[in-house]
Amino acid sequence: MSAQGIVLFETPIGPCGISWGARGITALQFPGESEAETRAELSLRFPEARPIEPPAFVTEAIAAIIALLEGADDDLTSIPLDPDHITPFNQRVYDVTRRIPPGQTLTYGEVAAAIGEPGAARAVGRALGENPYPIIIPCHRVLAAGGKMGGFSGTGGIATKRRILAIESRAKLDELPLFGGSSG
Repeated sequence: MSAQGIVLFETPIGPCGISWGARGITALQFPGESEAETRAELSLRFPEARPIEPPAFVTEAIAAIIALLEGADDDLTSIPLDPDHITPFNQRVYDVTRRIPPGQTLTYGEVAAAIGEPGAARAVGRALGENPYPIIIPCHRVLAAGGKMGGFSGTGGIATKRRILAIESRAKLDELPLFGGSSG
């Protein structure tokens, strides 16, 4: 796998980074303590990538990610990803996870069952901990049994997971009518 370019962009949770290659997005980097740390983390993963002007598909992905983190109900499933570095098991986990709509969640066990491996909840957790595309593959929407937060490998840990889920939940609540029934 090789990334051609990297770019940082500002979001409501801080400066994120994104890398891409010819086949699609290779990674999304959550904010570090500073913009320099975010850039360094992404550059460490993709030393061959250079800060260059992003192509249209990356610009569109960035806009959709920002919109989602601002509370829009955006669907990120059309963002092209480069899966060359993903194991088959992880790819199956990511395929299921990617289809979880904003404002909804599944448990690690439910994802395991959905991929046909009902006893693999811990392996699902490990796969999501290795997710190179957080937000695009919404690992924050996968919870532990009983609705507990479980882990989160992104910067800020569970606090970031809670924050993103709260943003998405508010967006879903904002779609509901203020009063039930018809105005008749």
